[in-house]
Amino acid sequence: MLSQLQSLGYQTVTAANGAEALALVEAGQAFDLVFTDVIMPGGMNGKELADAILRLRPGSRILYTSGYTDDAVIEDGRPEQCALLLAKAYRRSELAQMVRRVLDDAAKPALTAAG
Repeated sequence: MLSQLQSLGYQTVTAANGAEALALVEAGQAFDLVFTDVIMPGGMNGKELADAILRLRPGSRILYTSGYTDDAVIEDGRPEQCALLLAKAYRRSELAQMVRRVLDDAAKPALTAAG
């Protein structure tokens, strides 16, 4: 995945697990997108990581990936329904489309409801 993102022209920062990724964010690491597996080693899953990052940096863009079936992902704390999930094994073109979709959505102004 890292080499695929780099071959698409993206700069990457990696972390071995959720705690390491969260420490990078807490230390001020700049990023446009968090790409995380739903199931990770180290006691923190992708949803927990995303929730922690969103508390620190509301509006952060998250893209999940998983090799599990939907049923298995739901049992393990699947991300909310509006979250984008890229199913493994994905092709480079699918990765490119999803990353672009998330980043393009980030560039759109947020809609707000007037009450």
